[in-house]
Amino acid sequence: MNCTETQRLLHAYIDVELDMMDTLEVEQHLQKCPTCLAIYNNDQALRTAVKTGSLYFQAPEKLRKRIRSSIPKANKAALLAQAVSWRGLSVAAVLLFVMLFAAWGITRFWPAYIAGISLPQEVLAAHVRSLMASHLVDVPSSDQHTVKPWFDGKLDFSPSVVDLASQGFPLLGGRLDYLDNRPVAAVVYRHQKHIINLFIWPATQDEGSETNTTTLQGYHLIHWKESGMTYWAISDLNLNELQTFVQLVQSSSGGLPH
Repeated sequence: MNCTETQRLLHAYIDVELDMMDTLEVEQHLQKCPTCLAIYNNDQALRTAVKTGSLYFQAPEKLRKRIRSSIPKANKAALLAQAVSWRGLSVAAVLLFVMLFAAWGITRFWPAYIAGISLPQEVLAAHVRSLMASHLVDVPSSDQHTVKPWFDGKLDFSPSVVDLASQGFPLLGGRLDYLDNRPVAAVVYRHQKHIINLFIWPATQDEGSETNTTTLQGYHLIHWKESGMTYWAISDLNLNELQTFVQLVQSSSGGLPH
């Protein structure tokens, strides 16, 4: 199965609508194609983000009143439509109307939806997805010399992978993920029963170098920039323990952020 066929079936694969043969072929392709895997991860992240409570908002009272007042008009329009003979309309015309209406809906609402998702929310969605989808790692290993080379050829950068087992944060492995509109490295650690995702990708020039801490839905996120790379650590660990983990990563990677 090539990339075109895989991408055509991705949404059906995510919705568990494929037969066994197509499902296996898609899974086999995703295991060896970083491009299609990144698209799959992005679609999964969007689906998770939609279900995230923080993205829902209460419609303004004026909008609710406008919708309620338009209902009688809609009912009249429906009665009028029933009086029109469908014999005067071709199937092509009906399909064209449906396509135009769908296109209008996408162009009207999709940009607003994308603009409403912040990078911390993307990181949170990727972390939760990795826990819920039982796809925590692509390369399960506690050996940094196994995990780091695994990323070679799959990314256009080399992520830092450090061994922190002696400090109480054993390495579980690594995987590819998709954040900030690009493939990224996810290096996975554990502290007691808590999972830590460490996301790494090249930093932008306008990105600040200070360490920032955010809390979303009970998860702590710590972001910093170091040696031209951006780092996001996220876990349900208490904040002090996650800060300890970040300090260990920073010192093992060549020093504190600059």
